[in-house]
This record gives sequence, C-alpha cells and structure tokens, in this order.
Amino acid sequence: MKIEYGRHYVDRDDIRLVEQVLKHHSLTQGNFIKYFEDAIREYVGSKYAIAVSSCTAGLHLSQLAIDMKSGYKSIIPAITFVATANSVKYCNGDVDFVDINKNDINLSIEDLAVKIEKFNNIRSIVPVHFAGYPADMEKISKLNNLKNIKIIEDAAHAFGSRYKSGKLVGSCSFSDMCVFSFHPVKSITSGEGGVITTNDKTLYKKLLTLRNHGLDRDINFRNKKYGYTKNKKNQWYYELSTLGYNYRITDIQSALGISQLNKTDRFLKRRRSITKKYYKELGKLNNIKCCHDYKLIDKSACHLFVIRINFKKIKKSRMTIMDNLKKRGIITQVHYIPIYLQPFYKIKNYKSNFSNSLNYYEECLSIPIFFGLKNEQQDYIIKALKTEVLEG
Repeated sequence: MKIEYGRHYVDRDDIRLVEQVLKHHSLTQGNFIKYFEDAIREYVGSKYAIAVSSCTAGLHLSQLAIDMKSGYKSIIPAITFVATANSVKYCNGDVDFVDINKNDINLSIEDLAVKIEKFNNIRSIVPVHFAGYPADMEKISKLNNLKNIKIIEDAAHAFGSRYKSGKLVGSCSFSDMCVFSFHPVKSITSGEGGVITTNDKTLYKKLLTLRNHGLDRDINFRNKKYGYTKNKKNQWYYELSTLGYNYRITDIQSALGISQLNKTDRFLKRRRSITKKYYKELGKLNNIKCCHDYKLIDKSACHLFVIRINFKKIKKSRMTIMDNLKKRGIITQVHYIPIYLQPFYKIKNYKSNFSNSLNYYEECLSIPIFFGLKNEQQDYIIKALKTEVLEG
C-alpha cells in the first residue's frame, strides 16, 4: 500500500473529452482554451479569465501587468511556495515578507498594515489562501493607504473556496487579480496549468498579450507599409508591442480542465468530509493540533490537511515520524519551508520578525488528503498517527 499526500482523480468523462480534442480539434490555440476560460469565469463570477501554462506563469504575468519592476516592493507571507516570491523577482522587484497569524497560516494583517505605513514603494500585496482557507480579503482591501497598491490573490490552493461573504475566491470582489493552480494535487486538474481572473478590462488585455510573447493583432499597426493592404489589416500580420512570454495553455489541458470542472462540487464535498473526520479523530489528541478553524471547513477547498506536532514533547523528530509513516506506506509532506530561510532570500533577524512562521514550520506536517482517499485508508492513517504520536 502507498498513500500519497495528494493525488489527482481522472474518470472516463475526462478521458473521453481529451480524446475528442486529440482526434478532432486543434491541440493548441484552439477553441477549448476559450471554453475553459469561460467556464472558469462563469463558475467563480469574474468578468474575465486568462488560462496559462501554470500558476507560477499566472503570478508572473500578474506582476508584469501591474508594472512590477526594480524599485517596487511586493508584500507576501513568509509561509508559501517559492513561486509566490519568485514571480516578483522575475520582474526585478523586491520581495518583503510578513509573518503569519499565530493561530492561522494566512498572512498577518496587522504586520501587513505596518509595512504599508512604513514603505511608499509597495506595488503589490499577494495574500495566499493557504490550504484553501481564504485570507480575510475584505479586511485587507480596506487597509489604509492602499492607494496605487494592487492586490493579487495567490489562490493556488483555493479553487472552490469562499470568502466570509459567501462569494467565491476568484470573483475578485476584493482584489485586482486572482491566480489559480490546476496542478494534479489541486481541487481540479488540467495536468499542469493555471488561470488568472480579473474584473479589469485593461489588465485582461495586457495579460492576453503578455501570455503570447507580447504579440498583438488587435491594435492599430505602427508599420503601415507591411501591416496593411489598401487600408485593410493584413490577416497574417502581428506586432510585438511589449516583451512577453510563451505561457499559453493547450487545448488538451483545457479539455481536461473543463471536464474536471463539472466534478468540482463532488470533489470539494469529499475533501471536506475527509477534513472533518481528521479533525474529529486527531483534534482530541494532546500532541497534535489541527491548523484551521473547524467552522471554516465548508468554505474551504481543503487542499491540504496540516497538523502541528510538538516533536520535542514526544521526543521524536519530524524525520523519524515521516520515515515511520513511509514504512507503513503513508507519504507526508511539509508545506512550507519559510521562504526567508532559503539561501536566495535569506534575511537577518527572522526569529524575532517571523516568530509565528518559524514556530509553525518547526511543528507542521501535511498528511494525505485527496478525492480518491478511501475511508479505510483514512482510518489506517489515523491509527498510524495515533501510534506514532503518543499522548502525553
């Protein structure tokens, strides 16, 4: 037996639609990309959606679209995947970290408010909806002195999540852009791939151009000699209006995403059921703490289930626990190493500035959660954890 910490689920409907594209449609730059974008846009309630090759690509393009560059800062939480920070560095911007909440893995709004008051060169804030539990976007959007600061939601974990207001993450009710991931371990998958949503038409047009090398056909061409024939646009002609990237998604991936989207509610229902059972069985143990508020489960995509273990108290290292579980066929993971500890980003005084992040990192462990996890497998995981983590 081998139980991964996360796994995709693909059924006959998914295979059938992908096969249809392979046999009868364009494999790239065809209609299925637009179908996928429209389906996502309608599901989350945004005006626009732009499908891209990955969530990382989406984060990069979002920073580019707001003119992130040298001299500007982006504020992100210390606990997230490196892609959140890297997308800023790709634009030569500066990354500034904030701590997480003491009883939450989302960014500290109090720390964020201090940064906003302290610096006048902040170009973007990137809240991360960790494990699928949304940050308090309404509160973030109402902070003082936001002015020209743009808000880009990193919703890699949060497709299908809802804000406190009940609106879906991705509606951009409290942000300029929102970026999803459809990696195989997420709520739904397109293999690899991501989608940016926005309600801003100007940003939407920029993102379309940036996604496709910076090439543009929908403009008044500057080169009149080669762009026009008798004042009519030449159908083959295009112009490079800005430096862009090849961040396109394929029709094959889009077809899989469309089919998966039809199962979103079923996937979320199962993930939430698994989460509630973990809470019920593990939340009562002395040496294990569940990371999120039980009351918020039904608003979360439940992408991850993270527990905090007092390794010092049980006198076992995290590596020992992970190895012992692996021997039982249970694969666990750590989400995430604080970015400020990475050699590329390493900063001083992290113990005092990011105490909540460091304490979280020293205790966290992600255990298996995915749609196809069977009840007996979850029982097996719970029993194994109870054996490893003795009550004190």
